Amino acid sequence: MSQFTVIFTPEAQGQLVALYRYIAAAASPDIAERYTSSIVAYCESLQDFPHRGTRRDDVRPGLRVTNYKKRAVIAFAVDADLVSIIGIFYGGQDYGTVLQSDLDD
Repeated sequence: MSQFTVIFTPEAQGQLVALYRYIAAAASPDIAERYTSSIVAYCESLQDFPHRGTRRDDVRPGLRVTNYKKRAVIAFAVDADLVSIIGIFYGGQDYGTVLQSDLDD
């Protein structure tokens, strides 16, 4: 079985940084580092099983979403041998509206 390559879009990277800052301010930098590193590791595990999660073609063609510890939604797309992490939405953020508006721009 071939592995896929996982990449993070600039938007997803920015969302991870924002999440780190939020948790660091609310709890501690150590907790923020552990949590965001765990999200990155979870995303990287998509290289082995990229088609997990739920298809959300109603939001954006080719979109898949999965949850991380019931608090974060990871939005991604799979194409050939590439998994693109499109966004990481924390604490009930409306990912559908954000991702649909990205297409409209």
